[in-house]
Amino acid sequence: MVADAAIAVDENYARVAPPALPAPAASLGERAALPPPIVSYRGGMSWPGKRRERAGLAARFAGLSRRRRLLLVSVALVVVAAAATVAAVTTATGHAGEPSAASAVGPAQDRLGPVILVPGYGGSTGALDVLASRIRATGRTAVVLQLPGTGTGSLLADAALLNTAVEADLRQGAPSVDVIGYSAGGVVALIWARLDDGIARARRIITLGSPFHGTKLAAAAEALVPDACPAACQQLVPGSQLLESLDVADPAGLPRWMSVWTSDDQVVTPPDSARLPGALDVQVQSVCPAARVSHSQLPTSPVVIAMVLQALGRSPLTWPTAADCG
Repeated sequence: MVADAAIAVDENYARVAPPALPAPAASLGERAALPPPIVSYRGGMSWPGKRRERAGLAARFAGLSRRRRLLLVSVALVVVAAAATVAAVTTATGHAGEPSAASAVGPAQDRLGPVILVPGYGGSTGALDVLASRIRATGRTAVVLQLPGTGTGSLLADAALLNTAVEADLRQGAPSVDVIGYSAGGVVALIWARLDDGIARARRIITLGSPFHGTKLAAAAEALVPDACPAACQQLVPGSQLLESLDVADPAGLPRWMSVWTSDDQVVTPPDSARLPGALDVQVQSVCPAARVSHSQLPTSPVVIAMVLQALGRSPLTWPTAADCG
């Protein structure tokens, strides 16, 4: 059937449309459609106020002596040069060292909390159960989230469920959590990080083959067999209202993050839709050129598991090495 060809290419994907889920109070897309507030979120000055402030500063600058103006300009150039140097160093080290989005803020990196694993489209937990078992063998607590219904409802509802699990762990005394999102589960992790202050509560987030920029497979399903493209499928169409509202290009405000993906992916198309600016961007084949890993094999591949276990440790989040290739 066309529906099977368009959407059910992975054995982990469900084919049954879910029951209607209650709509959230305001989705990210709805929020993005609202006009910007006059006052910023943190109580900053309104844009008209900023223009008046700039005009006043310009007048004060013009009233200074020529010598003072030259001094101020010289100081400004030094500051700009220093900022550019810092940015260059960050860019140069963001690939092989810590992701550039990581900052000094957030949970302590040497205090390990529980690991929450978020399934992909369809909600199947089988593949993640294998990964969770390997994580538990290291002494960590690892829980696979059970998505509501058939796992094809709104990703916003899944993010709310993730937030409930995180809050439960923190109430029980966990210093933080680590989150692993597989496929669409990685998009769920991004929604949660954006909406629920993930940078303050997640020590690290690891995503596996997650379509942050959407997948052409969902676009084909929506166009050819719309009845077989439920809420989550529609949200994974490139350019969807949800994806556009996630500020994928802006790494600000995200926890330390590693995104692992494979060039063999035929579900997330193109495969580099898993790239997330500011994250440690790991194409499996860039580390292990001979590795052949499909989308459905990402959570169970020995190569990927080795990368994930390394990333979950106390050491700084760094680029995987050939030692992970086995």
